[in-house]
Amino acid sequence: MSDQNDRAADLWSGIDDLWAWLDRIDPLDGKEGMLLCMLKLSEEVGEVAQAVIGVTGQNPRKGVTHTWEDVQGELCDVVISALVALRTLTPDTREVFSGHLARVMERSLGPSAVVHPEDLPTPRGVGEAR
Repeated sequence: MSDQNDRAADLWSGIDDLWAWLDRIDPLDGKEGMLLCMLKLSEEVGEVAQAVIGVTGQNPRKGVTHTWEDVQGELCDVVISALVALRTLTPDTREVFSGHLARVMERSLGPSAVVHPEDLPTPRGVGEAR
Protein backbone atom coordinates (compact mmCIF):
# COMPACT_ATOMS: atom_id res chain seq x y z
CA MET A 1 0.00 0.00 0.00
CA SER A 2 2.89 2.36 0.74
CA ASP A 3 4.16 2.03 -2.83
CA GLN A 4 0.69 2.96 -4.13
CA ASN A 5 0.57 6.00 -1.81
CA ASP A 6 4.06 7.07 -2.91
CA ARG A 7 3.03 6.81 -6.57
CA ALA A 8 -0.20 8.72 -5.99
CA ALA A 9 1.72 11.47 -4.21
CA ASP A 10 4.13 11.93 -7.13
CA LEU A 11 2.74 14.65 -9.39
CA TRP A 12 4.07 13.31 -12.67
CA SER A 13 3.16 9.68 -11.99
CA GLY A 14 -0.30 10.84 -10.98
CA ILE A 15 -0.72 12.80 -14.21
CA ASP A 16 0.43 9.78 -16.24
CA ASP A 17 -2.01 7.54 -14.34
CA LEU A 18 -4.92 9.93 -14.89
CA TRP A 19 -4.06 10.29 -18.57
CA ALA A 20 -3.87 6.50 -19.01
CA TRP A 21 -7.19 6.02 -17.20
CA LEU A 22 -8.91 8.65 -19.36
CA ASP A 23 -7.33 7.16 -22.48
CA ARG A 24 -8.79 3.74 -21.59
CA ILE A 25 -12.32 4.95 -20.86
CA ASP A 26 -12.63 7.74 -23.44
CA PRO A 27 -14.76 6.65 -26.39
CA LEU A 28 -13.16 9.36 -28.58
CA ASP A 29 -9.56 9.32 -29.64
CA GLY A 30 -7.38 11.15 -32.09
CA LYS A 31 -8.04 14.78 -32.83
CA GLU A 32 -11.56 14.80 -31.33
CA GLY A 33 -10.37 13.35 -28.04
CA MET A 34 -7.49 15.81 -27.87
CA LEU A 35 -9.77 18.79 -28.54
CA LEU A 36 -12.25 17.68 -25.89
CA CYS A 37 -9.39 17.35 -23.42
CA MET A 38 -8.47 20.98 -24.15
CA LEU A 39 -12.12 22.05 -23.70
CA LYS A 40 -12.20 20.37 -20.30
CA LEU A 41 -9.72 23.00 -19.17
CA SER A 42 -12.21 25.78 -20.03
CA GLU A 43 -14.90 23.98 -18.05
CA GLU A 44 -12.64 23.83 -15.00
CA VAL A 45 -11.73 27.53 -15.28
CA GLY A 46 -15.45 28.30 -15.35
CA GLU A 47 -15.86 26.34 -12.13
CA VAL A 48 -13.18 28.52 -10.50
CA ALA A 49 -15.14 31.60 -11.54
CA GLN A 50 -18.36 30.08 -10.18
CA ALA A 51 -16.67 29.31 -6.85
CA VAL A 52 -15.22 32.84 -6.55
CA ILE A 53 -18.65 34.33 -7.28
CA GLY A 54 -20.11 31.94 -4.72
CA VAL A 55 -17.59 32.71 -1.99
CA THR A 56 -18.04 36.46 -2.41
CA GLY A 57 -21.83 36.27 -2.66
CA GLN A 58 -21.84 38.22 -5.92
CA ASN A 59 -25.02 36.54 -7.14
CA PRO A 60 -27.72 38.18 -4.98
CA ARG A 61 -30.21 35.46 -5.89
CA LYS A 62 -27.94 32.71 -4.51
CA GLY A 63 -25.90 34.50 -1.83
CA VAL A 64 -22.77 32.84 -0.44
CA THR A 65 -22.60 29.31 -1.82
CA HIS A 66 -18.89 28.41 -1.70
CA THR A 67 -15.83 28.62 0.56
CA TRP A 68 -12.24 29.58 -0.19
CA GLU A 69 -11.44 25.89 0.19
CA ASP A 70 -13.84 25.27 -2.72
CA VAL A 71 -11.88 27.82 -4.76
CA GLN A 72 -8.62 26.03 -3.86
CA GLY A 73 -10.06 22.71 -5.00
CA GLU A 74 -11.26 24.19 -8.28
CA LEU A 75 -7.84 25.74 -8.91
CA CYS A 76 -6.27 22.33 -8.31
CA ASP A 77 -8.70 20.86 -10.86
CA VAL A 78 -7.52 23.49 -13.38
CA VAL A 79 -3.88 22.54 -12.82
CA ILE A 80 -4.62 18.81 -13.07
CA SER A 81 -6.69 19.29 -16.22
CA ALA A 82 -3.96 21.44 -17.79
CA LEU A 83 -1.26 18.86 -17.05
CA VAL A 84 -3.42 16.01 -18.36
CA ALA A 85 -4.06 18.09 -21.51
CA LEU A 86 -0.31 18.63 -21.87
CA ARG A 87 0.23 14.88 -21.40
CA THR A 88 -2.27 14.33 -24.21
CA LEU A 89 0.02 16.33 -26.49
CA THR A 90 3.33 14.84 -25.40
CA PRO A 91 4.62 11.97 -23.27
CA ASP A 92 7.46 14.32 -22.23
CA THR A 93 5.12 16.29 -19.99
CA ARG A 94 7.58 16.78 -17.13
CA GLU A 95 10.42 17.96 -19.38
CA VAL A 96 8.19 20.28 -21.43
CA PHE A 97 6.66 21.81 -18.31
CA SER A 98 9.97 22.15 -16.44
CA GLY A 99 11.65 23.77 -19.44
CA HIS A 100 8.80 26.21 -19.89
CA LEU A 101 8.71 27.04 -16.17
CA ALA A 102 12.46 27.73 -16.23
CA ARG A 103 12.03 30.12 -19.19
CA VAL A 104 9.16 31.96 -17.47
CA MET A 105 11.11 32.20 -14.21
CA GLU A 106 14.22 33.48 -15.97
CA ARG A 107 12.20 36.04 -17.95
CA SER A 108 10.26 37.19 -14.86
CA LEU A 109 12.74 36.81 -12.00
CA GLY A 110 16.08 36.98 -13.77
CA PRO A 111 18.71 34.37 -14.61
CA SER A 112 19.73 33.85 -10.98
CA ALA A 113 16.22 32.52 -10.15
CA VAL A 114 16.67 29.42 -12.29
CA VAL A 115 18.67 26.43 -11.11
CA HIS A 116 19.81 24.38 -14.08
CA PRO A 117 20.42 20.66 -13.49
CA GLU A 118 24.07 20.98 -14.52
CA ASP A 119 24.57 23.56 -11.74
CA LEU A 120 23.38 21.24 -8.95
CA PRO A 121 26.00 19.71 -6.65
CA THR A 122 26.92 16.09 -7.22
CA PRO A 123 25.11 13.86 -4.71
CA ARG A 124 27.27 12.39 -1.96
CA GLY A 125 27.51 8.70 -1.25
CA VAL A 126 26.35 7.19 2.03
CA GLY A 127 28.79 8.07 4.82
CA GLU A 128 30.76 10.46 2.59
CA ALA A 129 32.04 13.63 4.28
CA ARG A 130 30.40 16.95 3.47
